[in-house]
Amino acid sequence: MKITLADIFNLNGSVIYNPTEFKAVSSVSTDTRNIRKNSLFVAIKGAKFDGHKFIDEAVNKGASAIVINKRNLKDFDHINVPIITVPNTIKAYGELAHIWRSKLKAKVISITGSNGKTTTKEILATILSEKFKTEKSIANNNNHIGVPLTILSTKSSCEVLILEHGTNHFNEIKYTAEIASPDYALITNIGDSHLEYLIDQDGVYKEKSALLNSTLVNNGVIFVNNDSVIIKKNTKKISSKVTFGFKGKCDVKGKITGYTEDGRTKLSVSYKTINYEVTLPIYGRSNAQNVLAAVAVAQHLKLSIKHIKSGVSKLKQIPGRLSVQKFDNMMLIDDTYNANPASMEAAIILLKGIKSYKVKTIIIGDMFELGSQAVTYHKSLAGLITKNKINNVMMIGKLMSHLDKELRKIKTSININYFINRRTLKSFINKNDFSDQVILVKGSRGMKMEEFAEQIRNKAA
Repeated sequence: MKITLADIFNLNGSVIYNPTEFKAVSSVSTDTRNIRKNSLFVAIKGAKFDGHKFIDEAVNKGASAIVINKRNLKDFDHINVPIITVPNTIKAYGELAHIWRSKLKAKVISITGSNGKTTTKEILATILSEKFKTEKSIANNNNHIGVPLTILSTKSSCEVLILEHGTNHFNEIKYTAEIASPDYALITNIGDSHLEYLIDQDGVYKEKSALLNSTLVNNGVIFVNNDSVIIKKNTKKISSKVTFGFKGKCDVKGKITGYTEDGRTKLSVSYKTINYEVTLPIYGRSNAQNVLAAVAVAQHLKLSIKHIKSGVSKLKQIPGRLSVQKFDNMMLIDDTYNANPASMEAAIILLKGIKSYKVKTIIIGDMFELGSQAVTYHKSLAGLITKNKINNVMMIGKLMSHLDKELRKIKTSININYFINRRTLKSFINKNDFSDQVILVKGSRGMKMEEFAEQIRNKAA
């Protein structure tokens, strides 16, 4: 597989200088740190770096052609490899990824959702690897740069490529979905995420459903979470779909049959005339939902029960996402990667199901991007905390001050502590004894709650 001169001519608004010197390339890069010989270097200007400043380095390291913004052409008279000018190098990078995708024989599965998309991607990749040569988005490469990067990094031998698509503004999914041209698409769920920009759940669905639309245009199949009222309603008339869920009638039906003593989920799956049960190595009802979504895809792709059970047994916790660590006399749940109301609820409910430790402690920080509903959502956590019999609550952040006030209105035996800065919370953690407790640490990305999880980890070690 190569990017040819004909492909370069197909880039929107491209002009090629020294076209006779252009040789087909088998790799495309935006980063001089990992550039290969005889590759195409695309100079992208980002928030911190401008790729145009690294062109000399790219050529010295072996780039055989470069893509630049046309307004920068005058700066590169000294370059002796073919130069391709375009109106916008970021868009050209996406176009190159789309060209590469069209050359791949792999089936492309695209995943998005308010919660669980990264975890579902990892679960699905683990299960499908039992049968197929599978590649996936690395880390959190799910935006207008990350999706093209993943596609352009995919080997020609790949049989299944799993892509994650993220968003927090309108039309971001549409852009990456058109680059990916998925054969299959999955929305894990629709929740109250990025409301500051997407307004409400209808806005969230409108943005994420662009992934379904691109798949259906591509004559693909979509996987529908029937437990989500808004997804079920909006996909009712679509025939090219596979439904999954825990409620009502579904093509792939899940049922939680119980929990182990330390809180791991026992999941029963029914598909046509097939029934089987697995005990998940990962924690939480939300992860049971993620596994069920992945199993729905695996069943459709004709994996055997043996393959699916083997894949499930190999599942690993993802750092910062309901990641459970057991110590001699305590358990830490590190769910610090991000937070919104649905994921906060799922994490708190998980604590109640862990019978090994009677004392439940949460250390929580603000949930961001909730728009005008931010205060309401933080206040509403009070009922959730009391209902699930949390013993100790430690809060930090301006928005958590509203939860603090709400909790103090309730006649409760909960030990409540609110901290105005990180220093005082860290000091409190140092002085506290967490013996015989299960501790949840969670908050939005910007709250850097992982620092408190690490502090507890070091304290327990």
